[in-house]
Amino acid sequence: MKLEFDVAGAGPRALSLADLVVAGWAGRDMAVIEHHIEELFAIGVPRPSAVPLYYRCADTLLTQAARIQVVGTETSGEVEAFVFMADGQMHVSLASDHTDRKLETLSVALSKQICPKPVACEAWRLAEVEGHWDELVIRAFIEEGGAPVLYQEGPLSTLRPPRELVAGFTGGAGSLPEGVGMLCGTVGAIGGIRPAPAFAMELFDPVLGRSIRHRYAVDVLPEVA
Repeated sequence: MKLEFDVAGAGPRALSLADLVVAGWAGRDMAVIEHHIEELFAIGVPRPSAVPLYYRCADTLLTQAARIQVVGTETSGEVEAFVFMADGQMHVSLASDHTDRKLETLSVALSKQICPKPVACEAWRLAEVEGHWDELVIRAFIEEGGAPVLYQEGPLSTLRPPRELVAGFTGGAGSLPEGVGMLCGTVGAIGGIRPAPAFAMELFDPVLGRSIRHRYAVDVLPEVA
């Protein structure tokens, strides 16, 4: 999968994505994680086999398009930081782990594999934000009744640092292999997980006063037997 990012201060940077990884259960507070696992288990979502857990997805799912297509009405987005290795440097951008919630009760891995993963067109060099990573904020808005509604918001201090997640996936290395991208976990939904016709997301850096943003619309295809 060929993608291109506008890297702040460095211009366009091409990414030939070979592998896409979604890091699940990526929070730092194990008590909070366990509570969420129990909540989902109560509605039929299987317990994870490990924490964190690394879901492998097809690289072709990652898209910078402003519109995606899904089957059925029970899918929703999740705002996440996205890290990737390109030209020997780690970079950070923004992505949505769009997931089929109906299928999630049968297989979390399949629920992630079946949906596109929208990603922003901008990126930062990880070295520029790593020193104040915990101060970065991710947030998302959904469209309800034709108006934007705050859906997710939280600091990245509630999630494991990217190099810790990367090391868990690589077996100890703090950097991803060339051409590999990873979604790094999300924060809770305000008002509960629910579908929406549009999803807007932001990665905000209060220290350097900048943001990465992306918005996408969702086309629902009919689910037929």
